[in-house]
Amino acid sequence: MDSLQLAVYHHNKIVDDSIRLDSINRRRAGGIDAPISYTAQDSLVYDAKERTAHLYGNAGVKYEKYDLTSDRIRMNMDSSLVRAHGTKDSTAEGGVKGKPLFKMGSDQYNTDTIAFNYKTKKAFIDNVYTEQQEGFLTGKESKRDSTGIIYLQHGRYTTCDKEDPDFYIALSRAKVRPGKDVVFGPAYLVVADVPLPLAIPYGFFPFTKRYSSGFIMPTYGDEQDRGFYLREGGYYFAMSDKWDLKLLAEIYTKGSWGFSAESRYNKRYRYSGDFNFSYQDTKTGDKGMPDFARQESFKLQWTHRQDAKANPYSSLSASVNFASESYERNNLTSLYNPQSLTQTTRTSSVAYSTSFSSIGLSLSTTMNLNQNMRDSTIAMTLPDMSISLARFYPFRRKKQVGDEKWYEKIYMSYTGQISNSITTKENQLLHSKFGRDWQTRWTHNIPIGASFTLFNYINVTPSFNFQDVTLTKKVKRSYDALRQEEVRDTTYGVYNVYNWNMSVSASTKLYGFWVPSRKLFGDKIQAIRHVITPTVSLSYAPDFGASRYGYYQTYQKTDEYGNVSLVSYSPYESAPGTGKTGNLNFSIDNNLEMKVKSDKDSTGYKKISLIDQLALSMSYNMAAKVRPWSDLNMNIRLKWWKNYTFSMNAVFATYAYDLDENGKPVLGTHTEWSRGHFGRFQGTSQNFSFTLNPQTFKKWFGHKDDNDNDKDTDSDNDHEGPDTNIESNIDDTMEKGKNAAKRKNTKAETDDDGYMSFSMPWSLTVGYGITMRESSDVNKFNYRKMRYPYEFTQTLNLSGNIRISDGWNINFSSGYDFEQHKMSMTTASLQRDLHCFNMSCQVVLAPYTSYNFTFRCNASTLTDALKYDKRSGYSNAVQWY
Repeated sequence: MDSLQLAVYHHNKIVDDSIRLDSINRRRAGGIDAPISYTAQDSLVYDAKERTAHLYGNAGVKYEKYDLTSDRIRMNMDSSLVRAHGTKDSTAEGGVKGKPLFKMGSDQYNTDTIAFNYKTKKAFIDNVYTEQQEGFLTGKESKRDSTGIIYLQHGRYTTCDKEDPDFYIALSRAKVRPGKDVVFGPAYLVVADVPLPLAIPYGFFPFTKRYSSGFIMPTYGDEQDRGFYLREGGYYFAMSDKWDLKLLAEIYTKGSWGFSAESRYNKRYRYSGDFNFSYQDTKTGDKGMPDFARQESFKLQWTHRQDAKANPYSSLSASVNFASESYERNNLTSLYNPQSLTQTTRTSSVAYSTSFSSIGLSLSTTMNLNQNMRDSTIAMTLPDMSISLARFYPFRRKKQVGDEKWYEKIYMSYTGQISNSITTKENQLLHSKFGRDWQTRWTHNIPIGASFTLFNYINVTPSFNFQDVTLTKKVKRSYDALRQEEVRDTTYGVYNVYNWNMSVSASTKLYGFWVPSRKLFGDKIQAIRHVITPTVSLSYAPDFGASRYGYYQTYQKTDEYGNVSLVSYSPYESAPGTGKTGNLNFSIDNNLEMKVKSDKDSTGYKKISLIDQLALSMSYNMAAKVRPWSDLNMNIRLKWWKNYTFSMNAVFATYAYDLDENGKPVLGTHTEWSRGHFGRFQGTSQNFSFTLNPQTFKKWFGHKDDNDNDKDTDSDNDHEGPDTNIESNIDDTMEKGKNAAKRKNTKAETDDDGYMSFSMPWSLTVGYGITMRESSDVNKFNYRKMRYPYEFTQTLNLSGNIRISDGWNINFSSGYDFEQHKMSMTTASLQRDLHCFNMSCQVVLAPYTSYNFTFRCNASTLTDALKYDKRSGYSNAVQWY
């Protein structure tokens, strides 16, 4: 390109740029930044004189993110003003068809008429209707400014989705920031088109589609001992998408107060959990008076779960449920939760484990705490560390050549444990001293064993076990004859205690088959198989009470009458038992199965378990001089149904009762067999539970629906109520029975005539337990039969649910105490779904009485504002009977 051509190029570029800038400036001056598109299904009429376009029949105008549709639209080309309204039509809903629908991004507004200016982005709207999250907002006259804010006059806000809402809040005027909030002036509540004398001078409703923080409205009420209260009010902190924090407080007019902090956290594919801490300062009575009392209590709960995908070699889990002795009694919520109020034990644990698979080594540490709520006893282990080495074969060759040698089958492993434990009272735990009150021990276990096969059928397993325990203190005992009491002297140091034992066992399997006669039983039964597994083992352990071990000592005791005796004791907490043992153990296990033809199985046959297990076991101590035979233990397990297994354990005593020199029954040295009797049955225990519902009867009588399995599965998955993994005294089966018939979001069924079919879902769960054991009361001893009578302990629990119609649910749970001959804990609850509101009432009838009535709005935006709670207190509980 020469100089002349280059000059012409630059001149033309300057002219083109100036023309483009002039067009941009003209477009900006006109206020239109994008093209306006419009359509009409019926016709489009343009008035050139007025420069106005008339659009008829399903018309629409689009500009940027604004979209307006209506049956009639009038658009002025000069002023960029668009007006839209519907057309009168007696066949249409409300007598008007094609009402304007204005969309602005994700928000949309239904109106009667609208005037919108595309230049200024302002609008005037008549009878606007819009949805903001869970609420619906309407206004007779509305204005929209250029920023999108809408100003309403004579509006109303409701969460009811009906055309004629059950309730609404009448707003004299309001300012709406779509997607953010609504600020309004004087407002009052209207229920069923009846204005109520419940008004507020101003207020606001937050509308946010993102995770955000906010205030939590408190509940109010009165409690006789502590006065009027405000409870469960506070602030919710939306920290991030991974965790949150909720702070709540409560205050009473008589001086009591409390607070709680609750947090949930979740990191996908890593871990999740929740944390809850509550503190209460309870004051009852009048200060300065004899009945004044003050109690400080707290509760700590923490659960932590690690995702299995996070780390296959290490894991951290926690289940902490700790509360001071008086917490549940002072917590107002526990009065209406019988399971929490009557809980007697609490357990907590925190565990961490890791493994090194390449060398077969695993490490773990736990913290365990058991709490007795009745006497405030605490048993804590902190920490409990263990190291385990997986089984290895020290004599096995790295490169196997030829047959395996016998010594290559010898294996061994190792387990080491360090524990630090204490048992004390709740108020003494923090004042305990490590060396004086805590018991520290180091334990080493080394098992050595092997497995051989003799004659191709007999499995022989010899083993040797060695245990070593190191302690940090021992307690020497003596007797003070003057004060007539035992004196203990604790010596601190490092002390070692060990023990060992050895055993050998042999077992095999015997198979028997019986083919029934085809003439008697037909060809349905193919065969019956009987499997017998006999096992014989011999174990030996020396007498660690011998003086050469030094584990046991004696002191001389002189009682108040001058009688002298020697008392044996061990100064070590983990001393092995006394007496030599040489046990010869016998056991036999039986299994009986039947093979029958079946059209439902792909192989054409199926197995039926007749007796899943029938086991008998007994032992003989060759080193014992008195009563060498053990009791006979029996276990039977039957699989009667697919989802139910019957199991029973029983013990038959070997030795009979004799009379001592005073004529009182004692366990003698003669066996029951020597007197012509089988072993004395000592008792057993059994628990049964089953659930009845309409689907159960359909299955029994052959009317099972295709969806019955799904319904049963849903009942389990939709289980509501307290967490039975944390609250240890709650029966999971009974809790599921209370919610088994709850309403599900399913389509209503109709009969053959098109009418809605009658349905009243219900569920009843029954649990029964019985324990049979020998009495220990000497006064009840039968001297003719030389036996104690049997005592029976029975428990009966019931729980159920019935839905009498859509929206009505009744739950109940009860039981019967056979010893006290009265009803055990009995609760009932009623829930009523009122579309926009929910009404519930919970009643506790035994062992104490209380009630709790709640009426509140379903929508989360109004549930803290539109509610009514009425509860009974500790002192004003209703006596129902």
